[in-house]
Amino acid sequence: MSERNVLGGELEVCGTDPPTGFYRDGCCTTGPEDRGSHTICAVVTHEFLEHQRAIGNDLTTPMPHFRFPGLVPGDRWCVTARNWLAAYEAGAAAYVVLAATHERALDIVPLEALREMAVDVPSDPGSLLE
Repeated sequence: MSERNVLGGELEVCGTDPPTGFYRDGCCTTGPEDRGSHTICAVVTHEFLEHQRAIGNDLTTPMPHFRFPGLVPGDRWCVTARNWLAAYEAGAAAYVVLAATHERALDIVPLEALREMAVDVPSDPGSLLE
């Protein structure tokens, strides 16, 4: 069975440059080893990165031993559901790619909050012209 996203569809790739995900496979897949629930595909902003640093989660400093390059605004990255929710509650949430956000994120974050910060492009971008 394939991994599902918060919309009920097949989980899409979050980002490969830099490669993201707990397993560094480009997807926000999760498993028993992923105690942090790195399930939300975020498009990080300066405000989000600053908030994360303030709560002790520095996402800007490279850590090569974890294959972590350090993030800059605009990067897509699988972030933990709890830390994303903390940023949301503080008014500093990153944008979310719903199709690449794992359904397990809903164990922690309400779908309404994720939808509020969604930046998904529809599968048929032509529908935006209608």
